[in-house]
Amino acid sequence: MKIDEQQLSDIPGLVRGEQVSVEEVMARCAALTQDSYSYDDIYGKYCTVQGYIDCPPQDTFEYLANIHSLSEWTYSTRDFELTDVPNLYQGIDTLGVDTKIFMKVVANAEALTVDYHCAWDQGRDLWMIYLMRVVSAELVLKRPGSLVMWTNCRHPYYNENPYPQTAPADRQGWVGDMWGIFGAGHTIELDNLKAILEYRHSSQLSVGPHLLLDS
Repeated sequence: MKIDEQQLSDIPGLVRGEQVSVEEVMARCAALTQDSYSYDDIYGKYCTVQGYIDCPPQDTFEYLANIHSLSEWTYSTRDFELTDVPNLYQGIDTLGVDTKIFMKVVANAEALTVDYHCAWDQGRDLWMIYLMRVVSAELVLKRPGSLVMWTNCRHPYYNENPYPQTAPADRQGWVGDMWGIFGAGHTIELDNLKAILEYRHSSQLSVGPHLLLDS
Protein backbone atom coordinates (compact mmCIF):
# COMPACT_ATOMS: atom_id res chain seq x y z
CA MET A 1 0.00 0.00 0.00
CA LYS A 2 1.41 3.37 -0.98
CA ILE A 3 1.27 6.40 1.28
CA ASP A 4 -0.29 9.70 0.26
CA GLU A 5 2.71 11.83 -0.73
CA GLN A 6 0.52 14.92 -0.94
CA GLN A 7 -0.05 14.74 2.81
CA LEU A 8 3.71 15.15 3.33
CA SER A 9 4.42 17.80 0.72
CA ASP A 10 3.57 20.76 2.97
CA ILE A 11 5.71 19.64 5.92
CA PRO A 12 8.98 21.59 5.88
CA GLY A 13 12.35 20.02 6.58
CA LEU A 14 11.65 16.37 5.77
CA VAL A 15 14.61 14.38 4.45
CA ARG A 16 13.24 11.47 2.41
CA GLY A 17 14.40 9.62 -0.65
CA GLU A 18 11.65 11.19 -2.73
CA GLN A 19 13.09 14.69 -2.21
CA VAL A 20 16.78 14.27 -1.30
CA SER A 21 19.30 12.22 -3.27
CA VAL A 22 21.50 9.57 -1.68
CA GLU A 23 24.58 11.69 -2.39
CA GLU A 24 23.08 14.72 -0.64
CA VAL A 25 21.91 12.78 2.41
CA MET A 26 25.37 11.19 2.75
CA ALA A 27 26.89 14.68 2.65
CA ARG A 28 24.47 15.82 5.36
CA CYS A 29 25.35 12.80 7.49
CA ALA A 30 29.05 13.57 7.11
CA ALA A 31 28.46 17.17 8.17
CA LEU A 32 26.60 16.00 11.27
CA THR A 33 29.31 13.51 12.25
CA GLN A 34 32.09 14.74 14.54
CA ASP A 35 35.43 13.14 15.39
CA SER A 36 34.69 13.62 19.08
CA TYR A 37 31.77 14.67 21.26
CA SER A 38 31.69 16.48 24.58
CA TYR A 39 30.09 14.89 27.63
CA ASP A 40 27.29 17.46 27.37
CA ASP A 41 26.74 16.56 23.70
CA ILE A 42 25.94 13.00 24.75
CA TYR A 43 24.32 13.44 28.16
CA GLY A 44 23.15 17.06 28.23
CA LYS A 45 19.43 16.58 27.52
CA TYR A 46 19.02 12.82 27.72
CA CYS A 47 21.18 10.39 29.65
CA THR A 48 21.20 6.90 28.17
CA VAL A 49 23.45 4.03 29.19
CA GLN A 50 23.25 0.46 27.97
CA GLY A 51 25.02 -2.83 28.46
CA TYR A 52 25.00 -6.57 27.96
CA ILE A 53 24.18 -8.88 30.89
CA ASP A 54 24.64 -12.65 30.73
CA CYS A 55 21.31 -13.41 32.39
CA PRO A 56 18.02 -14.43 30.74
CA PRO A 57 15.74 -11.49 29.81
CA GLN A 58 12.83 -12.67 31.94
CA ASP A 59 15.02 -13.01 35.03
CA THR A 60 16.55 -9.59 34.37
CA PHE A 61 13.10 -8.03 33.99
CA GLU A 62 11.73 -9.63 37.15
CA TYR A 63 14.74 -8.46 39.13
CA LEU A 64 14.37 -4.88 37.92
CA ALA A 65 10.61 -4.90 38.47
CA ASN A 66 11.09 -5.69 42.18
CA ILE A 67 11.61 -2.36 43.93
CA HIS A 68 13.76 -3.97 46.62
CA SER A 69 16.38 -4.83 44.00
CA LEU A 70 17.27 -1.14 43.95
CA SER A 71 18.78 -1.55 47.42
CA GLU A 72 21.24 -4.01 45.90
CA TRP A 73 22.34 -2.54 42.59
CA THR A 74 21.97 1.23 42.93
CA TYR A 75 24.62 3.21 44.75
CA SER A 76 22.38 5.02 47.19
CA THR A 77 18.65 4.13 47.22
CA ARG A 78 17.72 1.91 50.15
CA ASP A 79 15.05 0.56 52.50
CA PHE A 80 11.86 0.92 50.48
CA GLU A 81 8.62 0.42 52.35
CA LEU A 82 5.06 0.63 51.04
CA THR A 83 3.20 3.79 52.04
CA ASP A 84 -0.50 4.27 52.63
CA VAL A 85 -0.84 5.27 48.97
CA PRO A 86 -1.32 2.22 46.71
CA ASN A 87 1.87 1.22 44.86
CA LEU A 88 3.85 4.14 46.31
CA TYR A 89 7.01 3.35 48.26
CA GLN A 90 9.19 5.47 50.48
CA GLY A 91 12.91 4.89 50.89
CA ILE A 92 16.08 6.85 51.52
CA ASP A 93 18.67 8.21 49.12
CA THR A 94 22.04 8.48 50.84
CA LEU A 95 23.29 10.95 48.22
CA GLY A 96 21.43 13.61 50.17
CA VAL A 97 21.48 14.17 53.93
CA ASP A 98 18.22 12.93 55.50
CA THR A 99 16.71 12.59 52.04
CA LYS A 100 13.55 10.61 51.48
CA ILE A 101 12.86 9.19 48.03
CA PHE A 102 9.37 8.24 46.92
CA MET A 103 8.84 5.77 44.10
CA LYS A 104 6.44 3.60 42.20
CA VAL A 105 7.41 0.95 39.67
CA VAL A 106 5.57 0.80 36.35
CA ALA A 107 6.44 -2.50 34.69
CA ASN A 108 5.20 -4.24 31.56
CA ALA A 109 6.03 -7.94 31.45
CA GLU A 110 5.12 -8.33 27.79
CA ALA A 111 7.32 -5.45 26.63
CA LEU A 112 10.01 -6.08 29.29
CA THR A 113 10.00 -2.43 30.34
CA VAL A 114 10.49 -1.15 33.87
CA ASP A 115 9.99 2.54 34.65
CA TYR A 116 10.84 3.98 38.05
CA HIS A 117 8.73 7.08 38.79
CA CYS A 118 10.30 8.85 41.72
CA ALA A 119 11.11 12.13 43.47
CA TRP A 120 13.11 13.39 46.39
CA ASP A 121 11.32 14.67 49.51
CA GLN A 122 7.67 14.28 48.42
CA GLY A 123 5.50 11.65 46.77
CA ARG A 124 2.75 13.69 45.19
CA ASP A 125 4.64 14.63 42.02
CA LEU A 126 6.87 11.79 40.80
CA TRP A 127 8.65 13.83 38.15
CA MET A 128 12.01 12.02 38.07
CA ILE A 129 11.52 9.01 35.80
CA TYR A 130 14.03 6.28 35.01
CA LEU A 131 13.11 4.40 31.83
CA MET A 132 14.53 0.89 31.50
CA ARG A 133 14.09 -1.66 28.74
CA VAL A 134 15.26 -5.27 28.65
CA VAL A 135 15.85 -6.82 25.22
CA SER A 136 16.71 -10.40 24.37
CA ALA A 137 20.39 -10.46 23.44
CA GLU A 138 19.62 -13.46 21.26
CA LEU A 139 17.57 -11.16 19.01
CA VAL A 140 19.99 -8.26 18.75
CA LEU A 141 23.44 -9.73 19.47
CA LYS A 142 22.99 -13.41 18.60
CA ARG A 143 24.05 -14.50 22.07
CA PRO A 144 22.24 -15.59 25.23
CA GLY A 145 21.37 -13.00 27.83
CA SER A 146 19.95 -9.51 28.02
CA LEU A 147 20.60 -6.04 26.71
CA VAL A 148 19.54 -3.38 29.22
CA MET A 149 18.93 0.21 28.08
CA TRP A 150 18.37 2.95 30.65
CA THR A 151 17.34 6.53 29.84
CA ASN A 152 16.70 9.66 31.89
CA CYS A 153 15.28 12.85 30.42
CA ARG A 154 16.43 16.22 31.75
CA HIS A 155 13.17 17.34 33.30
CA PRO A 156 13.19 21.10 34.08
CA TYR A 157 12.88 20.33 37.80
CA TYR A 158 16.46 19.05 37.75
CA ASN A 159 17.52 22.70 37.40
CA GLU A 160 15.74 23.86 40.56
CA ASN A 161 13.90 22.14 43.38
CA PRO A 162 10.17 22.77 42.76
CA TYR A 163 9.26 21.84 46.35
CA PRO A 164 11.89 23.48 48.58
CA GLN A 165 9.50 23.46 51.54
CA THR A 166 9.72 19.64 51.67
CA ALA A 167 13.53 19.48 51.70
CA PRO A 168 15.42 18.71 54.92
CA ALA A 169 16.81 21.91 56.42
CA ASP A 170 20.39 20.67 56.70
CA ARG A 171 20.75 19.28 53.17
CA GLN A 172 23.03 21.17 50.85
CA GLY A 173 22.44 20.83 47.12
CA TRP A 174 19.83 19.22 44.90
CA VAL A 175 19.67 16.05 42.82
CA GLY A 176 19.87 18.11 39.64
CA ASP A 177 23.27 19.46 40.67
CA MET A 178 24.60 16.01 39.81
CA TRP A 179 23.18 15.82 36.28
CA GLY A 180 26.65 16.37 34.85
CA ILE A 181 27.79 13.01 36.21
CA PHE A 182 24.57 11.07 35.61
CA GLY A 183 26.12 9.21 32.68
CA ALA A 184 29.12 8.11 34.72
CA GLY A 185 27.08 7.35 37.81
CA HIS A 186 24.53 5.30 35.94
CA THR A 187 27.31 3.39 34.19
CA ILE A 188 28.70 2.41 37.60
CA GLU A 189 25.24 1.28 38.72
CA LEU A 190 24.64 -0.65 35.49
CA ASP A 191 27.94 -2.44 36.14
CA ASN A 192 26.60 -3.33 39.61
CA LEU A 193 23.45 -4.73 38.01
CA LYS A 194 25.53 -6.78 35.60
CA ALA A 195 27.81 -8.13 38.35
CA ILE A 196 24.92 -9.22 40.58
CA LEU A 197 22.84 -10.87 37.86
CA GLU A 198 25.75 -12.61 36.16
CA TYR A 199 27.15 -13.92 39.43
CA ARG A 200 23.82 -15.33 40.59
CA HIS A 201 22.83 -16.69 37.19
CA SER A 202 26.19 -18.41 36.65
CA SER A 203 26.07 -19.79 40.20
CA GLN A 204 22.53 -21.12 39.63
CA LEU A 205 21.18 -18.98 42.44
CA SER A 206 17.85 -17.16 42.43
CA VAL A 207 18.55 -13.73 41.01
CA GLY A 208 16.79 -12.09 43.93
CA PRO A 209 16.69 -9.64 45.45
CA HIS A 210 17.92 -11.44 48.54
CA LEU A 211 16.12 -9.93 51.51
CA LEU A 212 16.52 -10.41 55.25
CA LEU A 213 13.41 -11.81 56.89
CA ASP A 214 11.95 -9.74 59.72
CA SER A 215 12.83 -11.24 63.08
